[in-house]
Amino acid sequence: MDRKALIREYKEAHRPMGVYQVRNTRSGKVFIGTSADLPAMLNRQQAQLKFGAHPNRELQRDWKELGADAFSFEVLDTLPEPEQPGYDPAADLRILEEMWLEKLSPFGDRGYNVKRKQD
Repeated sequence: MDRKALIREYKEAHRPMGVYQVRNTRSGKVFIGTSADLPAMLNRQQAQLKFGAHPNRELQRDWKELGADAFSFEVLDTLPEPEQPGYDPAADLRILEEMWLEKLSPFGDRGYNVKRKQD
């Protein structure tokens, strides 16, 4: 295959989407998030923490204090591959995230997430 065909194939390939967690294996605290491209997001989370640029300051502080070996990066749940073209997973990802936030309650001493304000 030529380079252009490989790039096109990569762009057209389905990337797993769903909910992930970054887990502090020492304290048990977790950070829950969603992505339409889980492998890329997990890589991004690791890179942000490694370079001290993660937007969650508490998670970043614990990473700096405990080191990379104290954290795991895991996929919790995925959405099925979309059947219709142009599918926007945003609403489904939001619902899936809310389910996991309710189940794990990763707030305060249990996690790094911040409760969203009710509308």
